[in-house]
Amino acid sequence: MEFQDVVLRRRMVRDFSDEPVARPVLDQLMANATRVPSAGYSQGFAFVVLTEPGQRRLFWETTNGPGWRGESESVPLTRAPAVIVPLAHKQAYLDRYALPDKVHTPLSNEANWPAPYWDIDTGFGVMMILLTAVDLGLGDLFFGIFTGEQVLMNLLGVPDGYRPIGAIAVGHPTRGERSRPELPTGRRRPSDVVRWERW
Repeated sequence: MEFQDVVLRRRMVRDFSDEPVARPVLDQLMANATRVPSAGYSQGFAFVVLTEPGQRRLFWETTNGPGWRGESESVPLTRAPAVIVPLAHKQAYLDRYALPDKVHTPLSNEANWPAPYWDIDTGFGVMMILLTAVDLGLGDLFFGIFTGEQVLMNLLGVPDGYRPIGAIAVGHPTRGERSRPELPTGRRRPSDVVRWERW
């Protein structure tokens, strides 16, 4: 698929079939997720991929509250045959910028970081997964984890210092799945978002 087609077809999918995703396809998703830039080449990100039914059930049961996403969305979403948990590792960045080739920069002091690059770089990996899924004919949804984060990390054996920035459901969209804008106005026009030379 041409790159521009991938961009135009990318959307969040909330209704999956239970058709499995082949391991080589998931391997491609994850290989691409690691091909993203990172500040100082810190590479302070990791991903836990859940494909076994028991592990996916553990994820959903740990992160769902009683009113989570509403009954209408929860069942179609939890059919996704893969859940990916992207993890940011802040300390990897602080350690990297304490090394001799970086210690002279302002980022050697944690207070000087203009933004949490560990989250941003992990987000780059998420976007690469979202785009690769489209290219491979899959659907996916990035969503937040609002309940049970630390319990989930413990159950998955994630080392201290890694924190999830959300999760990604991946699978085959159902035939009836259509993009549903959250607002009646739909996507903002580029002219409403992009300014040239000044605001």
